[in-house]
Amino acid sequence: MRQFLTAVIVLAAGPALAGCAGAAGGGPSPAGLAAGSAETLRAEQLPDRIRVTAGGKLFTEYRYAADQKYPYFYPVMGPRSGESVTTESSQPYPHHHSLFFASDKVNGGNYWQDGLERGKILARETRIERGEGSAVELTQVSDWVRPDAESPFRDTRRIRITAPSPHVRLIDFDVTLTPLVDVRIELTNHSLFAARMVPALSVDSGGTLVTAQGDRGEKETFGKPAPWADYWGRRQGVAEGLAILNHPANRWSPPPWFTRNYGFFSPTPFNWLEGGHLDLPVGQELRLRYRVVVHGGDTDEAGIAELYRLYAAP
Repeated sequence: MRQFLTAVIVLAAGPALAGCAGAAGGGPSPAGLAAGSAETLRAEQLPDRIRVTAGGKLFTEYRYAADQKYPYFYPVMGPRSGESVTTESSQPYPHHHSLFFASDKVNGGNYWQDGLERGKILARETRIERGEGSAVELTQVSDWVRPDAESPFRDTRRIRITAPSPHVRLIDFDVTLTPLVDVRIELTNHSLFAARMVPALSVDSGGTLVTAQGDRGEKETFGKPAPWADYWGRRQGVAEGLAILNHPANRWSPPPWFTRNYGFFSPTPFNWLEGGHLDLPVGQELRLRYRVVVHGGDTDEAGIAELYRLYAAP
């Protein structure tokens, strides 16, 4: 059987977080994990999605209908408000769907925006491997397809979801890209892992976008390398957000960020590729890993810097 692309999404408190008080040299627990205990997760498979609850309440749905551009998570419920911190579609640029992985300009195809005839990421097999308990785990195999063209990639996603406290959900996205043919990806800002925040939490609406260096907003963060970025805001008196942590073993680490004050952010090097393109010969793997923190409170209250330290620790 030919080797295939592997992609993993993990919404989880991984092993390094299972006992934060003693993890990574016994440092203090991240504030977001200090209060409350882990919540039980359950996953239910429907014809075109997997629904995940935490503590008996909807946390997210992983959607993969055949007529979608790509699989994506929506909603992604904030742990305090019970409302999604991401938007499924919103102006400007309604092709951004919540929390997703995709790319434009792959062998002339567009697996990020526009019509399905330009390309789409089609789920072939989706399974619940672990459906209940402290974590739920899913696997999915998808092909990148477009009419009258060879498929550039196959991806296999492993998704692990936990809720380590009532105020924190974590997402690890581990994707290994294995080209099925020789692939050229041209310079593009429409690429890789990305989140689109709900407008009420955007910088334009008074929210905060901040990176590990303390840079804030689109003007200070756009194109600048950083190991993590957090996007949070307040609505109806409740502070919530979503952070993306880049794994230090990733190529191009720390990555430059494509950021927008209207609520979009993505750790993607593809807008700044040396030479204007990336060539991946058939069979040459490219692995990328991320962790997403869906949190109550602001960046400091959620302990994003400490959560990154735990994530990045060997």
